[in-house]
Amino acid sequence: MSQLVLRAKQLELEDARQLAARVEFVDVIGQLIHVLQRERGVTSVFLASGGQRFQAERAAALAEAQPIEQAVQALFDAQQRPELGATARMLSLMAWVQLDLNALAGLRHQVDHLVPSAHDAVAAFSRLIAGLVELIFHVADVARHPAVSRLLVALVHLLQGKEAAGQERAVGAQLFASGRHDDAEQQRIVHLIDAQERSLAVFEEFAEPSLRQRWQQHQLQPTVALLERLRRTLCTARPGATLDTALSEAWFQAASERISELWAIQIELVQCLRQACAAQQEAAERDLEDSEGLLQRLRDNPPPHTHAVDRFFNASEQPEAAPVLPGPGGAASTAASGAPGLAASDPVTVSSLVDLVQTQAARLASMEVELDTARRALHERKVIERAKGALMSRLGLSEEAAFRTLQKASMDHNRRLLDVAEATLALPEVFFAGQGGARAK
Repeated sequence: MSQLVLRAKQLELEDARQLAARVEFVDVIGQLIHVLQRERGVTSVFLASGGQRFQAERAAALAEAQPIEQAVQALFDAQQRPELGATARMLSLMAWVQLDLNALAGLRHQVDHLVPSAHDAVAAFSRLIAGLVELIFHVADVARHPAVSRLLVALVHLLQGKEAAGQERAVGAQLFASGRHDDAEQQRIVHLIDAQERSLAVFEEFAEPSLRQRWQQHQLQPTVALLERLRRTLCTARPGATLDTALSEAWFQAASERISELWAIQIELVQCLRQACAAQQEAAERDLEDSEGLLQRLRDNPPPHTHAVDRFFNASEQPEAAPVLPGPGGAASTAASGAPGLAASDPVTVSSLVDLVQTQAARLASMEVELDTARRALHERKVIERAKGALMSRLGLSEEAAFRTLQKASMDHNRRLLDVAEATLALPEVFFAGQGGARAK
C-alpha cells in the first residue's frame, strides 16, 4: 500500500515538472512568433515600397530572428525524448512547422530580390506563425492543472489577438507604403480588428487581474487614439482612393506600440505560468512528504470508525444502529437505510485520513470548476474553428467570410455563436451541396 501511495504522488510530481517544461517550450515558441511578426511587418513595407524603405529594419529583424529559430529547432529535436511526454499531435505539428521554417531561407532570398508581392510575403509568414500558435494551443489543451490551464487559455487568446494585431500591422503598412487602396485588403483590416477584440476579450476573462488592468490602461494611451484614426483612414477609403505614403511609418509605429504592449503582457503572463507551475511542484512535493507521514500515523492510530465497529459487535452491549462514517462536521451521518448513526454523545473524532479526504474533496471540487471553465473556453474555440472550416471547404468561403456567416446567423436568430457552430456541423452534406449550387448561379 505504501508503495502505491508514494508512486501516485511521485507521478503527480513528475506531471507537474513536465508541465513546467512545457511552459518553457511555450515561452520559446512565443519568442519566435514575436520576432517573425516583426519581420513580416517590415518585409511588407520593404516590398510594397519596391525595396526603398525599411532595408535597415528588415536586416535587424533577420538578425534577431535567426538565433531564436535555431533555439526552436533544438527544442523540437529535444521533444523526441520520451521523458518529455510530447504527444503524437505535438510532434506532428512540430514537423509541419519545421517544413515552413526550412522554407524561410528561400522566402527571404526571394524578398531580397523583390520577387514576391507584399501580400504573398505576408501570407507566407502568417502561415508559419499560424502553425506555431496552433502548437501552443495544443499544449494548452492538454494541461490538467486548473491554475495553469486558466493561464494557458489566457495566453492562447493573447497570442491570437497579438497575431491578428501583427497581421493588421503588416496589411496596413503594405497599403500605406503602396499608396493605393485595395478593397480586399481593406476588408482584411476590418476582420482583423474584429478578431483582436474577440480574442483579447477572452484573454481578459482568464488573465490575472493585474494583467487585465494593465491592458485596459493601455487603451487610454495616445498611440491607441492615433491607431484608431489611422484605422478609420484605411477602413473608410473609397475604391481607387490614393493613400498618403508618408503615413506608413506613423501606422507602423502606432501598430507596433500595440504589439509591444501585448508582448510585454505576454512576458508577464509566462512568468505567472512559471510561478503557477512552481507552486504546483511545491504542492506535489509537500503531498509526497505528507503521504509518508500519513502512512506512519495510520499505522500508529487506527481510525475512530474501527472503535465504533468494535462497540457495535461488543457482546456485552445492545446494538442500536449500524455505525457509519462521521460526516463533514465530525458528527455521524445517517445510514442509507434511514437508521441514525452513532449517538451524539459518542466522542467520535475525525481521523487525519477523513480530514485529508474531506479537504481534498473540497479542493478538487473547486479545481474542477476552474478546469471545466477553461476546458469549456477551449472547446468552444474548437467547435467554432471546425464550423468555419466546414463552411470554407464546403462553400468555398474565405476564413473571414466563414466567420461572418456564423456571426450573422448568430445575430439573426439570437443564438450563441457556439450553438450556431454546432448546428452548422450537424447539417447534412446535401444542404451544402444545395447552397453551393445556389452560389454558383
